[in-house]
Amino acid sequence: MGFSSLSCISSNLCFPTNSHRLKGFNASSLSSSYGFVLEFDEKIQSLKKTSICACMAPPRDFRPPEADGVSPTKKFNDGVAGENVRSVSDHMMDDSNVLIECRDVHKSFGEKDILKGVSFKIRHGEAVGIIGPSGTGKSTILKIMAGLLAPDKGEVYVRGKLRHGLISDEELSGLRIGLVFQSAALFDSLTVRENVGFLLYENSKMPDDHIADVVTETLAAVGLKDVENRLPSELSGGMKKRVALARSIIFDSTKDTIEPEVLLYDEPTAGLDPIASTVVEDLIRSVHISNDDEVGKPGKISSYVVVTHQHSTIRRAVDRILFLHEGKVVWQGMTDEFSTSTTPIVRQFASGSLDGPIKY
Repeated sequence: MGFSSLSCISSNLCFPTNSHRLKGFNASSLSSSYGFVLEFDEKIQSLKKTSICACMAPPRDFRPPEADGVSPTKKFNDGVAGENVRSVSDHMMDDSNVLIECRDVHKSFGEKDILKGVSFKIRHGEAVGIIGPSGTGKSTILKIMAGLLAPDKGEVYVRGKLRHGLISDEELSGLRIGLVFQSAALFDSLTVRENVGFLLYENSKMPDDHIADVVTETLAAVGLKDVENRLPSELSGGMKKRVALARSIIFDSTKDTIEPEVLLYDEPTAGLDPIASTVVEDLIRSVHISNDDEVGKPGKISSYVVVTHQHSTIRRAVDRILFLHEGKVVWQGMTDEFSTSTTPIVRQFASGSLDGPIKY
């Protein structure tokens, strides 16, 4: 597998181009950490230039919702105004704050139809959860949003601009999109410092000592200290999740303009005990622009989307919910409506009942 034309995988991560500063980098570790990429190698190889997991720069006249007197999330469970099946606030009627939009997205693998016309919008300042039964296309829609998969039918708009196919250099102009995989997907042969700073080592002109300082600061933001020299094999499951989160929020501080960022989390608390899950859920909140991180600095993530089955994640980490079933959005509403909804499929999912529309 050639890496000269590939760069867009997890957490704003860029693969090596023609040369890199990470001498200990072992490309063979990608086969286990990034098995997903291998399946799409032929498509990726068609990209003629290096592309990164980022797209589009904010227009000069962009106004976040708070500029118009609309505040995003206040604290961990205060709601934000969002798209609802029954009510839409004034700022939601205005598409100027839409960061990502999916319109009638379809996707099949072989004869298996996964997505059958999914439509929704992700707006600046939002914390959105995508829930639903296993196998209904939640992870697939994340990868389409990130530009790692192309829809068979339908359209994906990033800051109002239509994305054609997979992510490519022509579209790199203003919104960074990071995808945090369920497995954390760390490079086994690299230290924590090298994993977190991978994007900067490979795609910035920052000196190594400056990158090391930025890595330490970013790790502190997710509650980790003195782990820079450890290998992933020396970390617990919860620590690996934090390192992956740190890698997703690091950025080149020498740039004149730092683009807004949308983070996409695929089952961020999978495999964690309840206490570790709570820590990760609160960290997801803390790096959002409406909150402060672990060292008290304002978060940098404009919006995020979380795919989850965990009720605690739904309660603690998201404000608006999209319910996917059989490849379609069958319900959407605010988090407080989830537990009180009378919609049969929502009631069944919330209660875990065997009786209802969802059959196994």
